[in-house]
Amino acid sequence: MIEIELDGKKVDIVEGSMIMHAADKAGTYIPHFCYHKKLSIAANCRMCLVDVEKMPKPMPACATPVTQGMIVRTKSDKAIKAQKSVMEFLLINHPLDCPICDQGGECQLQDLAVGYGGSSSRYEEEKRVVFHKDVGPLISMEEMSRCIHCTRCVRFGQEVAGVMELGMSHRGEHAEIETFIGDSVDSELSGNMIDICPVGALTSKPFRYSARTWELSRRKSVSPHDSTGANLIVQVKNHKVLRVVPLENEAVNECWIADRDRFSYEALNSDERLTTPMLKQGGEWKSVDWQTALEYVANGLKQIKANHGATSIGALVSPHSTLEELHLAGALVRGLGSDSIDYRLRNAEFVATEGVRYLGTSIASLSQLQRVLVVGSNLRKDHPLFAQRIRQATKVGGVVSAITSSTPDWALPVTHSVQVPASAWVQSLADIATAVAAEKGVSAPASGTASVQAKAIALSLISGERKAILLGNAAAHHAKASSLLSLANWIGEQVGATVGYLTEAANTVGAQIAGAVPQGNGAHAGQMLAGGLKAVLLLNTEPVYDSAAGAAAAQALNKAEMVVTLSPFKANMAFSDVLLPIAPFTETSGTFVNAEGRVQSFHAVVKPLGETRPAWKVLRVLANLMGLSGFDFESSQDVLNSLHPEAVAVPEFVPAARLSNAYHGPVDVSSQGAAPVVASIYQLDGTVRRATSLQLTADARSAAPSVEEVLS
Repeated sequence: MIEIELDGKKVDIVEGSMIMHAADKAGTYIPHFCYHKKLSIAANCRMCLVDVEKMPKPMPACATPVTQGMIVRTKSDKAIKAQKSVMEFLLINHPLDCPICDQGGECQLQDLAVGYGGSSSRYEEEKRVVFHKDVGPLISMEEMSRCIHCTRCVRFGQEVAGVMELGMSHRGEHAEIETFIGDSVDSELSGNMIDICPVGALTSKPFRYSARTWELSRRKSVSPHDSTGANLIVQVKNHKVLRVVPLENEAVNECWIADRDRFSYEALNSDERLTTPMLKQGGEWKSVDWQTALEYVANGLKQIKANHGATSIGALVSPHSTLEELHLAGALVRGLGSDSIDYRLRNAEFVATEGVRYLGTSIASLSQLQRVLVVGSNLRKDHPLFAQRIRQATKVGGVVSAITSSTPDWALPVTHSVQVPASAWVQSLADIATAVAAEKGVSAPASGTASVQAKAIALSLISGERKAILLGNAAAHHAKASSLLSLANWIGEQVGATVGYLTEAANTVGAQIAGAVPQGNGAHAGQMLAGGLKAVLLLNTEPVYDSAAGAAAAQALNKAEMVVTLSPFKANMAFSDVLLPIAPFTETSGTFVNAEGRVQSFHAVVKPLGETRPAWKVLRVLANLMGLSGFDFESSQDVLNSLHPEAVAVPEFVPAARLSNAYHGPVDVSSQGAAPVVASIYQLDGTVRRATSLQLTADARSAAPSVEEVLS
C-alpha cells in the first residue's frame, strides 16, 4: 500500500493502481467516458484529466499510476479547464438531437455537458455524419454520428464476450466503429454493449422509441432462464415491462447479463399470452371463468382417481418454475396419493440421489480457476455468464480442457479437447481416470487407455491449485449420467478438484429441494412421457419442446383422459383439455435457487395480465377444492417458510449439508445410447421461444427446429 493526497485527503491505495482507482476509493468523482472498471484502460477520451503536482500538463486519471506522496487535484482550475476543453472537442461533431435520442435522460455525455460544456459552440464548420449500420435484431446503430469513440464496445467484445465483432476503422475525424468479422453482432452477451455505451450510439432495438427513461419505474428481479440467477432491474411503464437491464451483483452476474435475460421480456407482451382459463369442448376451445375451470379440473381428478387409482395421476413440471410452485405441485400430487412428479424432462437416466446436485463451488470462484475440465456442455451458449468467468480465468493462466461432441466454440482458449460422440464420453473420461491412476500409482475405477490426449488432460488436472470438473447439460441428460458423475468424482478426489453440474435451468437446484422428483414408487418423467397416465398436470412446460420425448410426448399425452396445462402462454393446445393462465416471473412473487445454491426471492413487478393468476395460488385453490389439507397459505412467503420451517427469513444459501454431488456407483463404459437432448440457447424455455427479437438472431436461426421438424 502507498499513500497519496487527493484533493487534500490522504488515501491509501495498492501500488500499481491508477489515480482513478484511488478516487473511487475516496468517493471522489472524476468525469470520464472511456474508463470502465471491468475493461482494460484505453485513455482515449481524455475527459478524466487531472492536475498532478510536478507534472507539466494535466494527466489522465485512468492511466496514471499512483506513486508514494503523489499530490492530485481534481477540482483545480488547471484540471477543470482541461476537462472543459476536452468536452468542447467531444461536442464539436456531436449532433444536437437529445430530444429524439433514446439515451436522453441517462446519458453520460448529456450529464457531463451540463457541468463542463459551454453555453454555445465556437465550431462553425459542417458536422460530420456517419452512415447508420444494421448489425442485427438486438442492437441499434442507427445514429453512429453520436459516437465519441470511447471504444468501450470494442473492448467489451474483445475482453468480456471473447469475440471482437466491433472495431474502429480510419483515423482522426474519419474514425468510426463498425463490424469487421461479419455484418451483424451475434454474441450472446451483445446487449451489454448498450449498457456501457456512454452516449446514444448503441441503443436497444426492441426498446427503441418505446418510452423515456424518466417514465419508467424500476424493480428488482431474478432471471428465470439459465442457472446463473442473474440479478435484473425490470423497467415498467403503465403495468407493462418495457426494458430489462442488469442489477450489479459481483458474486453472481457482476454487471453483465446474457441477451436472453435482457430481451426475453418481449414474450410477456406478445399475442401468445394466455389471459383467461380455457376448456376444450367438442374439439373447440372456449373461454371460461376461474371457478368453472378449477371445478372441472378438481372433479376430473377425483373421478380419475376413483376409476383408475391415484397412481394414474402425475405432474410434469418445469425447472424454470419457482420453488413455491414446485413445492405445491408436489404436495398436490402427493395429497391425491400419487408420487409421480418430475422436473427432469430432458434426462435419459433417472437414478435416485441422496444430495442435491449443484455447481460444487461458488460462481465467483470460476473466475479464479487454474484448471477446469468441462464435460458435455456447449459452455458459451448454455451458460454465457459462466463462460465469461472462465474466459477471465484463462487470461491469468487458467487451462481449460473439454470432452465434447464437436469442436468447442467457446470464445476462449481450450488447451486440450477430446471430440467424440456422446456415446463415447464415459470411455473418454475413463481414459483420463486411467492416466491419472498411472501418475498417482493407484488402480483406475474403470478400464481405459491412457491416450496422448487423456494423459495431457490428466497432467493438467494434477498440476495447479484451484480446479474444477464441470458436467454440462448434455452430461446431466446423458443415458449414462451416473457413470460420468462416478468417474468425475474419482478424478476429482485424486487431483483435488471440485466436481459439480453447471445445471440447466434457473431452478434446477430448487426443484430438487422442493422434492419435484419421485421419492417412492412414482413414475419418473421418462415413464410419464411414454404414456400410461390418465391425468397429467403440466406446470410451465411444453413437453414437445422441453422433453427428451419430443413429438412422441404429444402422442403419449393424447392418450390421457385429462391433461391440464398451467402456463402463461397458449401452449400444448393440441393435447390439453384445460388451459389455466399462470403468471410469468414478472407477475408473481417467488424464489429461484441458482447453480451454487444461492436462494434468491423476488416480487412481482407488474399486475397479472387479464385473468392470469400466480401458479402457487392456482395450485392452492385447486387443492382446497379437492379437500386436501395443508394448503392454507396466504402468500408465497408462507409457502417458502413451510419449506424452510427453521427460518422465518430464507437463508441466503441452501444448507451445505443438503448439497452434494457425491456418487461412487458402477461405471459402464459401453458405447450405447442415443445422443442426449439439450435445448439450444434460444429454445431453453417457453418465454425465450416467444421473444421475437431473440428468434431473429443468428443463434436462433441456426439452431431452432421448425414446428414441422418437431412434429415430423
